[in-house]
Amino acid sequence: MAARAIWKGVIHIAEERVPVKLYAAVSDRNVHFRLLDRRRHRPVHQQMINPQTGKSVPREDRHKAVVADNRDKILFDEEELAELAPPPSRDIQVMHFLPAGTIDPQWYQRPYFLGPDGDDEAFDALAAALADSGREGLVHWVMRHKAYVGALRDRDGHPVLIALRHLDEVVDAAALEPPGGGKLNAGEVNMATELVNMYAADFEPETYQDEYRQRLESLVEAKRRGKRVKVKRRRRQAPSDDLAASLKASLARERRRA
Repeated sequence: MAARAIWKGVIHIAEERVPVKLYAAVSDRNVHFRLLDRRRHRPVHQQMINPQTGKSVPREDRHKAVVADNRDKILFDEEELAELAPPPSRDIQVMHFLPAGTIDPQWYQRPYFLGPDGDDEAFDALAAALADSGREGLVHWVMRHKAYVGALRDRDGHPVLIALRHLDEVVDAAALEPPGGGKLNAGEVNMATELVNMYAADFEPETYQDEYRQRLESLVEAKRRGKRVKVKRRRRQAPSDDLAASLKASLARERRRA
């Protein structure tokens, strides 16, 4: 099945305009559960309940609010919140071009594939420029009432757009407490380095699967067919407090495997 575009926009680079379509580059493959009445197996629905009266509060009687630190309730009307939303636009404005790799993956939020929207020649020129320049564009756009900042970059000759997180969403590693363990001796460092080198390999994404989802889907199918399934509990190995002994045991296992 051909991919379907989720949004259309126009990339602006100075006076150049490149009409594009956005396609989702990731998909939600999780198994989604529904809540049912245990006896009648009918769907149950959530309700907004007033805890003092125990009665359901209809939608027209609900009000959005922010509770401040001093427990003051600041109320908002829908019109007030709508005024805060950025004006709708189809423009994807390039602000800067940065050296490739400038943006740390920690800032990445959601990737999108880009495709041409009627002007194949302009799109191909953009793709070639991104691939040849070795740079990535820092862009700004508004999609579905929300403003985004993103990275416009090349991926194997094809332009992609990656929505970025904002500054206050990214945790600085300096905020973490430094490790409090003792200093490692040379033998422990050498064993750890040897273990790392024994695990050296290329990234092969096809070998990494969502095993939990696969087991869950198999369980769903088995129960759909009326089978009784006995779930086996997995034994968890207790962690070792002796680092040197743990490293030696890991190296011995890997040497036997090799």
